[in-house]
Amino acid sequence: MEHDADHLSLTEIGRIARRIDRPLVLVGMMGVGKTTVGRKLASMLHLPFVDADEEIERAAHMPISEIFATYGEPYFRDGERRVIARLVGSGKHTDRKVLSTGGGAFCDARTRALVLEMGIAVWLDSDVDTLLERVGRKSNRPLLQTGDPRQTLARLKEEREPFYAQAPIHVMSGVQPHHVTATKILKAIDQWL
Repeated sequence: MEHDADHLSLTEIGRIARRIDRPLVLVGMMGVGKTTVGRKLASMLHLPFVDADEEIERAAHMPISEIFATYGEPYFRDGERRVIARLVGSGKHTDRKVLSTGGGAFCDARTRALVLEMGIAVWLDSDVDTLLERVGRKSNRPLLQTGDPRQTLARLKEEREPFYAQAPIHVMSGVQPHHVTATKILKAIDQWL
């Protein structure tokens, strides 16, 4: 059966969804689209969507930027790991969901090990120009509050890629509709499972 490269039939999506036996965990740089693509992916799979950053803010009763400013990055990463551990759960079929993580979460060795063991890690990737354009829309990025955002993004991307590359699935997110990226993820998961 031929079909559009950017489209999967409902039957194909259903077949892939039935094979997913644990949480899908989206990792990658800030601005790559983990939340927006994650919501679309969850909708396509009829699974719950959870944004780890939103859950961290709810647990801390403060915005992430305030956690960074008040307590520092190490404190934030520790809390982030605990929240992600709770969200990933046991890694069993009953814990199926699409989980979007913060840009630095997968760089923490303990968080990365947890995600690789209990979930299906998907590295959503983009070039620096696309990231810069996307993060420029928001002013709530603690790591971009000082210095040149382009240089900071390029440096972070280079530093973090060895960690992200440990995810078994790697999908590029460019200037395209969210459903196209979500479809790419589904096809990659289908091949990997």
